[in-house]
Amino acid sequence: MLEVVVLSMIILTVCTVMLCIRIIIRKDGKFPDTHVGGNPALGKKGIGCARTQDFEAGLRMNLFERLERNV
Repeated sequence: MLEVVVLSMIILTVCTVMLCIRIIIRKDGKFPDTHVGGNPALGKKGIGCARTQDFEAGLRMNLFERLERNV
């Protein structure tokens, strides 16, 4: 049982290090931005994340539309 736990910990450690090699080695290394808002191609098309688009749509509504939407 202990062997399985130790082996699992070793495998997890190796996998974590392998995922972080690029970030650790490069001086300005950082995780890639996988968020929809960070994609320049989608930004050119006017596509953003659902939360941002919902917020922007709420700014274009008048008070009556906002109250009606929340009911």
